[in-house]
Amino acid sequence: MQMRTLTDRLHSLTLHRARISHKTCWTFVKLRTQDGRMGYGEATLTGREDLLEAAAQTLAPLALAASLDRPGEFAVANAPADLPHAAMVCAIDQALWDLHAQNRQLSLAQVLGVKREQIPIYANINRRTEQRTPEGFAASAAVAIAAGFTAFKIAPFDEVNTALCAQGQGLKAMQPGLDRIAAVRAAVGPKARLMVDCHWRFDEATTWHLNIALAALGIYWIECPLPEVEANIPALTRLRQHANRLGMRQAGLEESIGWEQFRPYCEAGAYDVVMPDIKYAGGIAEMLHIAQACAQLKVQISPHNPSGPVCHAASLQLACVLDSFDLLEMQFDESPLFDSLAGGPFASIRQGVTVPPAGAGLGVHLDATLLAAHADRIVRVWEA
Repeated sequence: MQMRTLTDRLHSLTLHRARISHKTCWTFVKLRTQDGRMGYGEATLTGREDLLEAAAQTLAPLALAASLDRPGEFAVANAPADLPHAAMVCAIDQALWDLHAQNRQLSLAQVLGVKREQIPIYANINRRTEQRTPEGFAASAAVAIAAGFTAFKIAPFDEVNTALCAQGQGLKAMQPGLDRIAAVRAAVGPKARLMVDCHWRFDEATTWHLNIALAALGIYWIECPLPEVEANIPALTRLRQHANRLGMRQAGLEESIGWEQFRPYCEAGAYDVVMPDIKYAGGIAEMLHIAQACAQLKVQISPHNPSGPVCHAASLQLACVLDSFDLLEMQFDESPLFDSLAGGPFASIRQGVTVPPAGAGLGVHLDATLLAAHADRIVRVWEA
């Protein structure tokens, strides 16, 4: 298809912050061309918005000089070193690719090369669950079932931390979490995929006992049991082998930046599934590289996607093209703004699968009125 005859010159970069709840603030980037087209990205890193803004201050002039013909060059030239910088680089990268694909009148997935048209997806029901009881978790699971999901994830271990585990109190502290998991398992039935996120709260000895308890509950994977530092790679490898013997998988690396951070864990066999996040991984081209490298090592990819609607749209587009793909996360039902801010509802979930937004680019266009109504901070604008 011929590219449209439009200017590739960028006019401005705008940083929007939308307060969604007492827990969550979504941060969006908008790139505007001289002829008025908009490209969007998301850099959500709740609690570190000031660091995102500082990164934007540094990166905006570089972004406004970027080429839409070669959208991946910006992320390569500004390789991120920490999460706030990574989130801003990746948001700008998403917006550049959005405009590039719009210019070709294609979806991002079509530009990159579609491998699958339907996306297996699971509901992360953790953030919508304000009532942190077994009954509260089970009620959230029931809502997700009614919405068409067949796979689910929770982060139930509110009472656990590494200090308690080191003191020998981890087994007692994890019992309320196991009660929550049991309630969700009863709600979703014995065959549904159910994943458990541990948010790096355990140590190796406690996780060994946790694996046995989770296997009895039919858990599909255990996620991020230990702090992800290279010193823990041998322990993570042992725990993965233990989980596999019990019929479970081990997943992690949601905050890793670039293949070189994934590499030592993947080469050591620490995980069955890794979870690169489109906000942090180093850009869309780097996401593709990570997936290709993981496929060679027989490690599966399940993109981390617990954020807002622009990350969701971009993750859906990438899920159509990634190698070694398992299934995609979705932050389920945290706020009705998830759909309305994106200019309309995303495709429904049917028997656990969905499709990306229709239209060119990412397929979403943020509603300016709603953004203004939910602004968390004064909008920042940088002009070329």
